[in-house]
Amino acid sequence: MAISDFDLIEAWRQVLSLSRLQAGQTVTMLTGPDTNPQTLRTAVVAARGLGATVCRLDLPPLNGEKSLSRDPLAYVGTTPLTGNPAAMAALKASDLVLDLMLLLFSPEQQEILESGTKILLAVEPPEILARLVPTPEDRERVEAAARRIEGAREMRVTSAAGTDLRCPIGQYPVVREYGFVDEPGRWDHWPSGFPLTWPNEGATEGRIVLDRGDILLPMKSYLQAPVEMTVEAGYVTAITGGLDADLLNDYMDSFGDPEGYAISHIGWGLQPRARWSTLSLYDREQTIAMDARAFAGNFLISLGPNTEVGGTRNTPCHIDIPMRRCTVALDGAEVVRDGRIVAEEVAP
Repeated sequence: MAISDFDLIEAWRQVLSLSRLQAGQTVTMLTGPDTNPQTLRTAVVAARGLGATVCRLDLPPLNGEKSLSRDPLAYVGTTPLTGNPAAMAALKASDLVLDLMLLLFSPEQQEILESGTKILLAVEPPEILARLVPTPEDRERVEAAARRIEGAREMRVTSAAGTDLRCPIGQYPVVREYGFVDEPGRWDHWPSGFPLTWPNEGATEGRIVLDRGDILLPMKSYLQAPVEMTVEAGYVTAITGGLDADLLNDYMDSFGDPEGYAISHIGWGLQPRARWSTLSLYDREQTIAMDARAFAGNFLISLGPNTEVGGTRNTPCHIDIPMRRCTVALDGAEVVRDGRIVAEEVAP
């Protein structure tokens, strides 16, 4: 359903205020051919209204001939900023970059952040942005969950479907996604609402059993039957099941990159306003499915790159899998039980 410019401007004002945008600071709108025009024009109005200097950097598309999907997360790593020093200089000179293009999983993003520039990604449709406007309470929940992860040495995930996965943790930092950027050099994604980290390299072992209703991304499909993944020394070594397994195997094989099978980030959803069912209501090309990644109580496991936390695995293959009805325990203490958050300090 369409949303008015007025409502989206108000949403942007809240997000930019939470991001501590100050009068006189420079905001660069990073755009591409798929940038939503309403999101762009309302962001400009809101930033100007807060006294910021606004400019726009529009870049051409890339990787369309390589990707099997129109989803921007279907081929990651190489971006229009690769080998583009002029564009990089403009972004590093900005106080805040509003990424309306999708720069995720690129070395250039990390370089921009290291300069002190803040980056906020916002590519979902306007009505999803307005429904999932972040709040200070979102930040408090994510911070509390992140502290729990930081104090643990193992995340274990089990389910009645048969999942039993042991993930030693601590090698990599914990990423907090709560929807705004309130510190220099911070990246975040509006909408979101979850903590995540990467397991220790080569240490994850066990079995992942995806059940009916779990979601494969970027396929944007609900599984119709179970799919089993065998995990050895931090890599998925076998994917078995019915048609869904065949489709996933064929898609991942197309990259020809064994690093795409590595266990990437792990965490759980904390956003009470995100819904598991939302993906069924959208055309596949309308959304990148942040509701699926953030709905409260999911276990989100990913395959592929680790460049976001300083790793060297810059593979273009990235799979996100939000799973329902899992139990997540940190050093034996449950934080999610059968898909419901049980840790009081992080519960919505």
